[in-house]
Amino acid sequence: MIDVLVVDDDFMVARIHRGFVERIEGFRVVGTASTGEQAIAAVDEFRPDLVLLDLYLPDMFGLDVVTRLRAARHDCDVLVISAAREAEAVRRAVRYGAVNYLLKPFGFDELRTRLEQYAARRSAPRATVVSDQADVDRVLSRSGSVASQALPRGLSTETAELVERALREHSGTLSAAECASRVGISRVSARRYLEHFSGTGRAEVSLRYGAAGRPERRYCWVG
Repeated sequence: MIDVLVVDDDFMVARIHRGFVERIEGFRVVGTASTGEQAIAAVDEFRPDLVLLDLYLPDMFGLDVVTRLRAARHDCDVLVISAAREAEAVRRAVRYGAVNYLLKPFGFDELRTRLEQYAARRSAPRATVVSDQADVDRVLSRSGSVASQALPRGLSTETAELVERALREHSGTLSAAECASRVGISRVSARRYLEHFSGTGRAEVSLRYGAAGRPERRYCWVG
């Protein structure tokens, strides 16, 4: 069972998120908090495995909560749930070790997908040592963020995160053109990121054949 602390300054939103989590097998909510100080105290008391952390709290920015938790040697994981759409907020969350970043508002299925991915990474067998570079790459591929992996020259971490999110949040497959439209980049650029994810095993490619011409390459996230 994975213990979860829900942190949100809006009582009704926290209640909704708590309800979402409690519907997912293998997860239970051990507490809620509406301020940064309350969140830190709740982690001290409940020792959760995972904190669903809003960034806009009345007494401090959410990532400052993470700093305080790490200084106190708490090793709980953090999944950011926020309306903050600034790229810098996403970058900071990644640097602070967030396992994922989910934009508000979101539905039950979106949160369930990310929590199930998190649970799968937690339960995956972990070797105490790595024997070769392939083992290193596999460890990195389970880290949950493209920022932890080296990108080819010409690809940026920020755009890779946006492409990753577009794939994660789409229930089916995306073409390079569809992904480009969602992210706001060119089709050629989207194709480079998608092919990178395919080459590293994080996306799966399927072919859609039309009446004539070359088949369309379509991508879905596999993590």
